[in-house]
Amino acid sequence: MNAVTDILKDMSYGPAPEDDAIVREWLAATPEKFAHFVDGAFVAGTHERRFETIEPATGRVLAELPAAGTTTIEAAVAAARAAQKGWADLAGHDRAKMLYALARAVQRHARFLAVLETIDNGKPIRETRDIDVPLVARHFYHHAGWAELAADEFRGMAPVGVCAQVIPWNFPLLMLAWKVAPALAAGCTVVLKPAEQTPLSAIAFAEICMEVGLPKGVVNIVQGDGETGAALVGHEGVDKVAFTGSTDVGRSIRVATAGQRKALSLELGGKSPFVVFEDADIEAAVEGVVDAVWFNQGEVCCAGSRLLVHESIADHLHQRLRERMETMRLGNPLDKAIDMGAIVSQQQLTRVRAIVETAQKEGARLFQPAAALPETGTFYPPSLLTNVAPASTAASVEIFGPVLASTTFRTPAEAIALANDTRYGLAASLWSENVSTVLHVAERVEAGVVWINATNLFDAAAPFGGYRESGYGREGGAAGMAEYLKPECLPAPRGKVADTAPAEAAPVPETRPAGGVDRTAKLYVAGKQARPDGGYSYIVRGRRGAAVGEAGLGNRKDIRNAVEAAAKAKGWSGLSGHQRAQILYYLGENLAERAEEFAARIELQVGGGRRAADAEIDASIRRIFHYAAWADKHDARVTSTLGRHTTLAMNEPFGVAGVLAPDASPLLGSLSLALPLLAAGNRIVLVPSTPAPLSMTDFYQVLETSDVPAGTFNIVTGARADLAVTLADHDDVDVLWGAATAGEIADCERRSAGNLKPVFMVDETTVDVAAEEFKGRRLLDRASRIKTIWIPYGV
Repeated sequence: MNAVTDILKDMSYGPAPEDDAIVREWLAATPEKFAHFVDGAFVAGTHERRFETIEPATGRVLAELPAAGTTTIEAAVAAARAAQKGWADLAGHDRAKMLYALARAVQRHARFLAVLETIDNGKPIRETRDIDVPLVARHFYHHAGWAELAADEFRGMAPVGVCAQVIPWNFPLLMLAWKVAPALAAGCTVVLKPAEQTPLSAIAFAEICMEVGLPKGVVNIVQGDGETGAALVGHEGVDKVAFTGSTDVGRSIRVATAGQRKALSLELGGKSPFVVFEDADIEAAVEGVVDAVWFNQGEVCCAGSRLLVHESIADHLHQRLRERMETMRLGNPLDKAIDMGAIVSQQQLTRVRAIVETAQKEGARLFQPAAALPETGTFYPPSLLTNVAPASTAASVEIFGPVLASTTFRTPAEAIALANDTRYGLAASLWSENVSTVLHVAERVEAGVVWINATNLFDAAAPFGGYRESGYGREGGAAGMAEYLKPECLPAPRGKVADTAPAEAAPVPETRPAGGVDRTAKLYVAGKQARPDGGYSYIVRGRRGAAVGEAGLGNRKDIRNAVEAAAKAKGWSGLSGHQRAQILYYLGENLAERAEEFAARIELQVGGGRRAADAEIDASIRRIFHYAAWADKHDARVTSTLGRHTTLAMNEPFGVAGVLAPDASPLLGSLSLALPLLAAGNRIVLVPSTPAPLSMTDFYQVLETSDVPAGTFNIVTGARADLAVTLADHDDVDVLWGAATAGEIADCERRSAGNLKPVFMVDETTVDVAAEEFKGRRLLDRASRIKTIWIPYGV
């Protein structure tokens, strides 16, 4: 052992091992607990496959567990279903007391949980002790508050029901808390599947549930691998699926649940940029990199694994990083003096090595510190790759290991372009002493979370989630609670929705007199009337079957043209809420001027009498004014999180929205879906009612006279089912809304998995989107996505 005088000379660390005896005793005792937790008791399962969980730091087997099969999953879902009504019927105060009890129990067992998590996952004890477990308690405390307040803050909302929750291995207990706490606060019950690599902290949590007296069946835990997870999320008794994991698995879940009417939230992969501008505090940025990509061995979905650095400071920053990397300590994760522990499994270690080897073959230069790795366990050193091309493997693939890929830029515009040059959009970390620079970039970077001069900050009050192929839905804060709630009731159609015959080409229109003027209604694309690409139209028939006009028969090329026009019309999204409100008010005024004409057209197409037509026009005008009023009032939220930070939850438009209108209410049905999207700043491609499209083809004349920018509102008439396919498949459509048939909804959800666009569609046979109840802030929340921005405050 070194003398104190020697240590003071070089400031070297000595070992500081955490006592793990109690956890080792727990692992050795009562092996029957290494099983499933169903209806308040541990059950072993019968005739089920077995798997081992391995300690990453040593390679030793910690436990053997069963992988849940059909029988166990059936029992767990049944237990959750049986318990759900009673749990939901409890007063919010009573649910809050249980969540408070869980939070206090987590704090009481904090040291035990931290050691267990380190042994099972391989992450350093300093991180589980100081970050993971305190955040677990914080989530249960925070959501105890939401349980207390839910009846007032979420009026008209009800728990979504039984939730299937599948969590990853990188933050096993914290991910459990992120999902279980809001579900329980909302009145839901859960069946949770932990990762097969890290199942032990979920078992400890099950014991805590028993300890505090949580009612049986409220929390159920099934063990297993991907096969178990697939069976759970596909179970017909599940009302909601919440998944955190890889983008590929998230995409398969979207396909598997299509048409099942399950709520779905996905927190998926990332390739987050860590952007350092030339005026940044270099020493602070270096420590930021350490926290961004070597925290938790880089096994973090939002790890800042893409270093984008201004070329004028790149050499200096890289040299300081190399010097800092030489001081990092790898080793036994139970040693409180080490910086990095073990990779979670041999399989993951092999993957990290393979990607680094590929990067070197592609021209990247690798630096790793000289320190020797432990002889046993799945360890990998902190790694820096420089000379990385933006399109290379290291810059585009989620490595999920302690590997940093560095690329240079010259201007803020180039930095933004590089930051957004990814299919992901989970997080970004921006470093500059110029507040104008970082706020300018924060607004333009495509990421659900942005940290300014900081990284990897988390709090139960701050919404967390991604853009694009990083998934959708949020965890944390009011937005996270909303993921586990649904409207108590949705307005039903007042009459039977007419059966719609498929739109067919009409090469010889029977409504056009010989030698007469062609009055076929055209499409509306990029602010101009346009003939359909195929050159065909279809006959629009009135209530009694008589031809009342013709509409263009749009095809997939027309949809592509409309999406291209909407993608270019970014000016609408850049307008202030006040500016959008002015234009929408003007739109409503212009429609009011032509009310009689529009009412006559509605009566001609759908019948029902003039009074009904007048009522639809009046409701349409009021709906426009309603969302004009909301356009500048759908405010951002400042959340109470960590000290020395202001955390903003900003509402941002998705971008290009596809809209499939219902067959009924030809004007009001289309506007009820289009308007909240427009008010939130989206640009839309609308497919109007197939049997009654002429109200919307008349409406584009109103658009032309109301200062709506070209490309903001595009209209493509035709067969809705056919056009829906192109909208759902199109990678430049960012969100898809609609009221359609159950079959169309299932097909759209399945096809949306391509770019993982959110889909918000209702069955037109059961929900009336034109009803007065189907409007308001809830739809504006659906029409926007939250960007959480962490800003230093009071430092």
